[in-house]
Amino acid sequence: MEILEYFGTENKEYWLDKMKESDWGAGRYLYKLLKSGTLKQLVGENTRVLMLTDGNDLVSFCTLAEKDDIQPTDLTPWIGFVYTFPQYRGHRHFGKLLAYGEALAKAEGKTGIYISTNHIGLYEKYGCEFFKTMKDIEGNDSRVYVKRF
Repeated sequence: MEILEYFGTENKEYWLDKMKESDWGAGRYLYKLLKSGTLKQLVGENTRVLMLTDGNDLVSFCTLAEKDDIQPTDLTPWIGFVYTFPQYRGHRHFGKLLAYGEALAKAEGKTGIYISTNHIGLYEKYGCEFFKTMKDIEGNDSRVYVKRF
């Protein structure tokens, strides 16, 4: 398996089509943002889309961005749009993307990564800790986790 960064690939349309196959609304929303070229306007110019691939298959993807759906906030960076395709679930593949994102954040002098979610028991497996409940951009409560390093 290999980690690719979407904006650094030559075959963006291929990987974009793979993301579109996601059965999750936020995955399809990420597809629309990438297709329209508006993702970086929404969550930050330095946003990266990390993809775990197995040959020509897309296993898992997420973003590493200055912002996510908790805005405004000074907390940064955020892991968002986390998705693993059903046939690859249960093997902690996302952990590879999280470790890669951690390394990128550390290289930029960051001391932690934040995740906004309503899942309980998922991100704890990867060393994330519940930080606090915050309002998302739609005004709903969201659980915010932090992984410190």
